[in-house]
Amino acid sequence: MPSIELLIAFIATTAVFAYIPGPAMLYAAAQTIARGRWSGLMAALGIHLGGYAHVIAAAAGLSILFHAVPTLYLIVKFAGAAYLVWLGISLFRAKVEGDAAQASIEPKSGRRAFFQSVTVEVLNPKTAIFFVAFLPQFVDASAAFPVWLQLAILGTIVNLMFSSADIVCVFLAGAVMTKLRRSSSAQRLMQRAGGTMLVGLGAHLAFQKS
Repeated sequence: MPSIELLIAFIATTAVFAYIPGPAMLYAAAQTIARGRWSGLMAALGIHLGGYAHVIAAAAGLSILFHAVPTLYLIVKFAGAAYLVWLGISLFRAKVEGDAAQASIEPKSGRRAFFQSVTVEVLNPKTAIFFVAFLPQFVDASAAFPVWLQLAILGTIVNLMFSSADIVCVFLAGAVMTKLRRSSSAQRLMQRAGGTMLVGLGAHLAFQKS
């Protein structure tokens, strides 16, 4: 593995990146605001598991394909952005449920949020680019561990760190949601706010320069 000094620099840099608000945190917050804390936590879990696809890709060198084939990058980028916009529009169209109904559908919403989040993360090419650009800076080619294993370990640490930030964001959004959830009008407002965040996030990812 890399030296202790390099690992400390890696962890410090990762923490800075993780706790700067980004697309994953906004997505988890949007799911929490629109569907509740459980859905937000399941969304964070989905993002975390989806992130391992990029860890594996970085360790195997597959992310380099996005640099070698720009068209592939654009296809995945716009597919992910379109999916986010579709999720946001779906929240706008969803009906507001009462407290009893909300409790009964919460597990279903959580499962939906989980599978949607895995898809969102896998279809995020910027995550793949981040891993393939960031991780090699902290790899020691002369270390006892092979390069691919170092990339896998470092990628796992990054994924865990980013997920911890997502969870913090979910609980903060959940605290706000709990106070506003007492009226149907507030619930509708939160649902629309979550939908707006998802549509805006999708549009941002689509038009952001690569």
